[in-house]
Amino acid sequence: MTRIAGILLAAGRGTRFGGDKLLAPLPDGALKMPLATAMGVAAATHLASALPDSIAVVRVGDIVLANALRGAGLRIVECASADEGMGRSLASGVIATSDARGWVVALADMPGIAATAMRAVADTLDAGASIVVPRCRGTRGHPVGFARRHFAALCALEGDEGARSIVAAHTGELTLLDVDDAGIVRDVDTPAALADRQR
Repeated sequence: MTRIAGILLAAGRGTRFGGDKLLAPLPDGALKMPLATAMGVAAATHLASALPDSIAVVRVGDIVLANALRGAGLRIVECASADEGMGRSLASGVIATSDARGWVVALADMPGIAATAMRAVADTLDAGASIVVPRCRGTRGHPVGFARRHFAALCALEGDEGARSIVAAHTGELTLLDVDDAGIVRDVDTPAALADRQR
């Protein structure tokens, strides 16, 4: 157990977006990424830069997305129970990295989170924190970090609220990490929100 593993959750259907959300290209010039970079690829690139030993959790059979995220540097884990909610996807990712001493959990529809913010969460775990939540100007965001002691609870997650129940049950162990990165609170659920990603 010598590493903090990154987990990119990329197994949602993107229903509100209209489907294939994570393959939608960013607006030209957004996030200083190459032209036509897919949203999910941008998120994967930042996570791989911060934590080279990272995985992406995708739906079974989502070959195009899996190949794109693999090309960004992530190992792919397929989640057969993705339809049961984000909790199951996260559990699949933790089980696939069961030798890690901690996890940084990122969302693939949040492409604007800088690698430096992700690395800061990992470094805070390395320093002994139990649960790390980044905060920008008073607002909590992602990615969230979990120490090894939460392994069993993470593996047992179900439903569509991810790990919120674990954070809520351990408020006394929570470390709020202030970062100067508005990307930690900006997800993309609609084409209009994607079009607004111009920074």
